[in-house]
Amino acid sequence: MPLVALVALASASAQAALSTHTILVVGDSLSAEYGLPRDTGWVNRLSERISSQDPQYSVVNASISGDTTSGGRTRLPPLLKKVQPDIVVLELGANDGLRGLDLEQMRSNLQAMIDACRAAHAQVLLVGVRIPPNYGRDYSERFFENYALLARRNRIEQVPFLLDGFADRLDLFQPDRLHPSQQAQALILDNVWPRLQPMLRRRSP
Repeated sequence: MPLVALVALASASAQAALSTHTILVVGDSLSAEYGLPRDTGWVNRLSERISSQDPQYSVVNASISGDTTSGGRTRLPPLLKKVQPDIVVLELGANDGLRGLDLEQMRSNLQAMIDACRAAHAQVLLVGVRIPPNYGRDYSERFFENYALLARRNRIEQVPFLLDGFADRLDLFQPDRLHPSQQAQALILDNVWPRLQPMLRRRSP
């Protein structure tokens, strides 16, 4: 894990220790503020909203740009042990799809992460993403369907599509046309919050 990410995680973990409950976000560049000014991404906005509405919770962002589900599967167990979260937001898979990686392996990796969270008595919010049809429409559709399949199979909460409502608005994306701009971060949070908020008062069995 990069030094900057380790420092940020240590700081966030220290803050989390002062709260009763913790939300852990494990994602890729969509959650790691890629190309954005520091502390302007949707996860930071979530932290600000949580601190004002439900101060019992704190947010730890363990997202890394470029991460895949395989990387997340490797990173997650020590994160669960260190942070001991009540809720884990899993936002991974986009880099698997953009690289044309095996979809069954992607699903297996996400399932292993869901299982690890449950073993740690953490609720899971699975975040779905879409990819361009670079490898054909069949591949991109099967990629997207993985999220709904896992959510149904595991009976967990899901954000169907992180960029819902603005994915076709180029004015809300950075020049690479893949990463949302600073102006879009509030819209991302608006997609996540309705699924996350009901989980705040619900304890994992």
